[in-house]
Amino acid sequence: MNWFSKFLGAGGSAAAEPWPEGALVVDVRSPAEYQSGHVEGALNLPLNDLPRLAAQHLPDKAQPLVLYCQSGMRSESARQYLQSCGYTQLVNGRSPGAVALRLQRNVVRG
Repeated sequence: MNWFSKFLGAGGSAAAEPWPEGALVVDVRSPAEYQSGHVEGALNLPLNDLPRLAAQHLPDKAQPLVLYCQSGMRSESARQYLQSCGYTQLVNGRSPGAVALRLQRNVVRG
């Protein structure tokens, strides 16, 4: 494991554990942050709006979800909230860069 892989896994197990195949990627940052650069194909559900939007946009509680924000703090809060609502396959991917690297997707703007 190189230093970057260790960095991605620091403070959690996102880098060490396999991520579920076919996961929906969810950006829990604000719309402005999302526009500034998000993982290609990510759905933007801001953390503050998650209680209102989750049932509509994430109806299948068994669907694998990879959540991210800027540092991993908001995505961890989102993970804990969704877990308390019965979602079962949740990963805190931490940052857009870490998720893009792990899933081999681009970071897009706009």
